[in-house]
Amino acid sequence: MQNITRLAAPLVLVALGLSACAMTSAQTPLADAGNVALGQQAYADGPIIQPVEVLEDSRCPMNARCVWAGRVRVKMLWIRGNGEKQPFEITLGESTPIADGSITLESVRPDKMTNVELKPEDYRFSFRFAGGL
Repeated sequence: MQNITRLAAPLVLVALGLSACAMTSAQTPLADAGNVALGQQAYADGPIIQPVEVLEDSRCPMNARCVWAGRVRVKMLWIRGNGEKQPFEITLGESTPIADGSITLESVRPDKMTNVELKPEDYRFSFRFAGGL
């Protein structure tokens, strides 16, 4: 009987320790799609998305005159329910089909300026998802 008690106590402690680890790691919240940095996963009212790289930022700087407004293209990942990461590309102001609807890159911050070079970590994106169902 004493052997069972001696064996049971360490097993209970191990089980409690493992359950505590499982609970804390599963509780990490995702950012919403209104202020997303490169490399950050976000919940976009349905799909989970992640901007990976700015492919093009040819926006007209705020302190310049331009003939063309320019555009922003971003390489993205759609993290599907099974964990699969599906790459796609999105362009500022254009709808892109994804999941059961479409997603739009609504804004890119900060504004471009002639005297400031934006680094990848400076970018913030806002997305809107329009579900199909």
